[in-house]
Amino acid sequence: MQSTTTADWTKPKHDTEEAPSRRNLTGACVAHCLHDGYTDQLYAFLPIWQAEFGLSYAGLAILRSLYSGTMGGLQIPADRLTSRMSPRVALALATAVAAAGFLVMALPLGLPGLCVGLVLAGIGSSIQHPRGSLLVTETYGSASRGPLGVYNFAGDVGKATFPALAALLLPLIAWRPVVGMMAAIGLAVAFALLGILPKQSFAAPRQRSRSGGSDGRGFPLLVAIGAFDTATRMGYLLFLPFLLHAKGGTETTIGVGLALLFSGGALGKACCGWLGERLGVIWSVVATEAMTALFMIATLKLSLPATLVALPLLGIVLNGTSSVLYGTVPELAKKGEVGRAFAIFYTGVIGAGALAPILYGTIADHSDQTMGVMAAALTAAAIIPMVVSLRPVLRS
Repeated sequence: MQSTTTADWTKPKHDTEEAPSRRNLTGACVAHCLHDGYTDQLYAFLPIWQAEFGLSYAGLAILRSLYSGTMGGLQIPADRLTSRMSPRVALALATAVAAAGFLVMALPLGLPGLCVGLVLAGIGSSIQHPRGSLLVTETYGSASRGPLGVYNFAGDVGKATFPALAALLLPLIAWRPVVGMMAAIGLAVAFALLGILPKQSFAAPRQRSRSGGSDGRGFPLLVAIGAFDTATRMGYLLFLPFLLHAKGGTETTIGVGLALLFSGGALGKACCGWLGERLGVIWSVVATEAMTALFMIATLKLSLPATLVALPLLGIVLNGTSSVLYGTVPELAKKGEVGRAFAIFYTGVIGAGALAPILYGTIADHSDQTMGVMAAALTAAAIIPMVVSLRPVLRS
């Protein structure tokens, strides 16, 4: 059976050629949706955990970093460990391990049990990103920018739905049963992936070498830009539940606010992809990061209704930038090392997402949450000169 080559993935193909690539993309998207949903639904639990365990802002950031830090720090080892596994087995295993972590969190084991569960879930999610990204890249070769955008968009679908679902359930039942339900969803998805993904890999070996056509110049700077972009996003998300609460929002309002932000982020994938095609990588990132900083500062002053209106707009630019950066990874990766490049990229961005909230939380603990949000906004502004420095490499 032939695999999909570098032909435009949107053009009609014979069914025997189209089905494997479509199944690969669908499976990768389903896994990305669940794992990103797992990651961002944790924000809905932060106010509850703060009250139950008596944690400070920095303490909450450290607690959450047990998940995100483990996920980011194990990207490269996980990619190497599962390199001999088929994508089908690797993604199903990743999802099952993450679901097991949420199952441990749901048990009445106190704060230590919660910490162990977060680490275990992070181990599972560390496998998904590099293997899912590489699967899409190998399947579509040099035509992978579009499918990678779809894959990235699927993650934002999870970011929009899982926090909203958790927020709707939390006023009705205790948080541990809610986490248990999330674990059950994860186990169901793990079994579903075994049916969606082909048992045999359909990626042509020559596509792996073609998808990474650079000598790696500029890639470290791209990783740094991605890290700052993620730090901005995670820093703001740390304070958003408390910002809405201070404006008079309830737990349900907080869930709605997160859903609005993430829904805007999902839309931002398409908008920023369109923007990137017309303005290029440099100017699209400059525009989105400048607007991100302005919107963040604006939400500090707006009323609760006005803030809820602004959150989808903020989400478009806050999350949309990552789609532009993500699609550039195969272009700046060294030849034949796209999988490793994605693992390094995710190590940088997820590691920044784990560490930055601790820094912002410490700033807020020694001042207030306004200063924490301002620090995140300044981080977004700092990306602008960094991405301009990337111009000579992209031109070459």
